[in-house]
Amino acid sequence: MANRVPAFGLAEQGLMTGAEVAWNLQTPQLVEEALRRGEGLLAKDGPLVVRTGKHTGRSAQDKYIVRDAETENTIWWDNNRSMTPDQFAALKADFLKAVGESDSLFVADLYGGSQPEHRVRVRVVNELAWHNLFIRTLLVRPETAELAGFEPEFTIIDLPSFRANPERHGTRSETVIAVNLTERMILIGGTAYAGEMKKSVFGILNYLLPAEGVMPMHCSANIGADGDTAVFFGLSGTGKTTLSADASRTLIGDDEHGWSDTAVFNFEGGCYAKMIRLSPDAEPEIFATTKKFGTVLENVVIDPETRELDLDDATHAENTRGAYPIEFISNCSRENMGPVPRNIVMLTADAFGVLPPIARLTPDQAMYHFLSGYTAKVAGTEIGVTEPEATFSTCFGAPFMPRHPSVYGNLLKDRIAKGGVTCWLVNTGWTGGKYGVGSRMPIKATRALLNAALDGSLNGATFRTDENFGFEVPVAVPGVDSAILDPRATWADKADYDSTAAKLVKLFIDNFAKFEAHVDAGVREAAPRAQGAQAQAGTPQPAA
Repeated sequence: MANRVPAFGLAEQGLMTGAEVAWNLQTPQLVEEALRRGEGLLAKDGPLVVRTGKHTGRSAQDKYIVRDAETENTIWWDNNRSMTPDQFAALKADFLKAVGESDSLFVADLYGGSQPEHRVRVRVVNELAWHNLFIRTLLVRPETAELAGFEPEFTIIDLPSFRANPERHGTRSETVIAVNLTERMILIGGTAYAGEMKKSVFGILNYLLPAEGVMPMHCSANIGADGDTAVFFGLSGTGKTTLSADASRTLIGDDEHGWSDTAVFNFEGGCYAKMIRLSPDAEPEIFATTKKFGTVLENVVIDPETRELDLDDATHAENTRGAYPIEFISNCSRENMGPVPRNIVMLTADAFGVLPPIARLTPDQAMYHFLSGYTAKVAGTEIGVTEPEATFSTCFGAPFMPRHPSVYGNLLKDRIAKGGVTCWLVNTGWTGGKYGVGSRMPIKATRALLNAALDGSLNGATFRTDENFGFEVPVAVPGVDSAILDPRATWADKADYDSTAAKLVKLFIDNFAKFEAHVDAGVREAAPRAQGAQAQAGTPQPAA
């Protein structure tokens, strides 16, 4: 193990401890440690199954960034909670005391980012073996020869047993995720949800990379047979993971990427997929990971005697998750990278049933919809409540954006213009009416439209201009029922469509008001326009 222990250790960082420190253990050793310590159970087919306690998702309200000279004018404070340097100093002192008193610690030296010139060196210190396995699985693993000389740029200390003191530390509760970009340290306490570590590294890269001209993205990405990269933006439930997991294309990654001058590169070395009600038919590649040694399953129900899994049981959490190395997906990219993209796909699940199944966007429209980050949640479970709820998460990942959205939006617009990228908006939501009246967009139609967009054939179609949003919508596509291409035509009640469309347009306009001062006239003019109750379908135009 000596070659896995770096010369620059914890003491060199000022982290003094009497704990037994396990450095850069590999998957089998970490699984053994987790089982020996009673942190989880081994499922029948090999995965490690763990519980995260009361926190089964991110604690967004308990995340703080230290507000100091470095961050005062660089952080989007409307979207990020602040902590004073003094509060962080007190928190850090208490964390270091806990580290010093620990009996055992697990340390992993890893990379955030697959492209060498744009990655960050991260050291993660854990009190739980399974946490160390999780983060080792999710981030990019250095070659063994690189470990001896590893010196971290950022350090994450994750102690689920730690309890923050709101009075002393300025926190909201006993849970804390505190980010100090000046000291390059992140402290996580009071939660065993491992996703906090993953998203903390994403936040680091979202802060650092724009200054290098690199576009950080909350997206999935894949590559076609002729080297054409496609990027898929989308919030939870829009199909980002499912649509990018295409057996005919090579997967770069499912969640976090950077777009540099030369590549689209995965920030991670693993995937973190939802497991609840996972289907072996609809998602065979992901389902197969639930039967592999090295996968970590969070809050999945397991029979303690037979060790059989029940992926349909949400007893412990609706947000059951699986972490697995990206190489568990057979058609993944060996380099974790691909060429710069030819196509960008923005996914939305429009439960209002207003948006077409696919639309082509101009660069200004792409920036508008990127900053909007729209999708819609379906109604709640109360009887008789059928009204959808709009969700706007700027840049399709507002919780992870430390800088103002215009920084990312302008980067995207510039890269689209320089690369001649084609942009598409794809609605995987409802057709024939809003949720409760219409039906979900057929996945077969979505895939056919997406394939036509990615292979370039869709650009040769005849397009009409959408009467509400102004983007181009194909009139006919081979293999797709033309009826679904015009949302208004699919509604039995055209007046209801018009009023629903007017409502959605207003929601877009109201949401975008906060960005208007930060974008140019072209983007402002890309906004949708209310058409009134008598709106009619746009006139077809020849292909551009």
